[in-house]
Amino acid sequence: MRMYDICRYKMTDSGSFAALSLIALLTFGCSNVAPAYEYTNQAVQESNVAQLLTEAQTTQQVDGLFRQANSLLDAHSYKNAIETYDKVLKIRPNKAEAWINRGNALTVLQRNEDAITSYDNAVKINPRLSTAWFNRGNVLSGLKRYTEALASYDKSIAIEPDKEEAWINRGIALAKLNRYTEAIASYDKAIAINPKKHLTYYNKACAYALQNKHEEAIKNLQAAIKLQPAKYKTLAKSDTDFTALRQDKRFQDLLN
Repeated sequence: MRMYDICRYKMTDSGSFAALSLIALLTFGCSNVAPAYEYTNQAVQESNVAQLLTEAQTTQQVDGLFRQANSLLDAHSYKNAIETYDKVLKIRPNKAEAWINRGNALTVLQRNEDAITSYDNAVKINPRLSTAWFNRGNVLSGLKRYTEALASYDKSIAIEPDKEEAWINRGIALAKLNRYTEAIASYDKAIAINPKKHLTYYNKACAYALQNKHEEAIKNLQAAIKLQPAKYKTLAKSDTDFTALRQDKRFQDLLN
């Protein structure tokens, strides 16, 4: 069976632009001459403007560091990416996206418990981050902690019901727990979302093969091969999930 990989957050500048626009508005609204009775109000306004300027500068710094960390992540410089995400989080500990991408870098380095902690911090900040729950589930699956992984996938799906990759990886976790009927139902959900996703048919074929259900296994493997012939013929030849089908001529013919 094959899983979907982790997802990451990209930078968006909307927050910074909003802050800078507000500053511009307040700055242009200041009059050059004011009566004496307005001095107190002006001092408060100037203090607010100074605070907004400081916040905007901090936001720009955080955004710059976050972009830098994402570039390092894309360049596979994972240790440097983690160090840069740490700089972001030292300034903005509630930046959930940084916790998620930091978790992704830690996952690649196989620092799995640290990655889980990073995803946990993200969902503490915002429990409705489907990506954080999904990535957390993937790490737990990699650790063969399938019951915990299943709970994370369920959280992801509750937030984003059309997340086909979560339905697929949920199906794999269920299959690993020998809960094949539920696994197939999960794959069927993914197929309903995207009927052309070859990976789903392949994993569904695996689930049927593990139950020694040749007809259904071959039917779904055929669907996967129709969409991606070279890939799934190669995979199926060595995948131990299909051990029960090796002597079935239909299976043999499908792979030739």
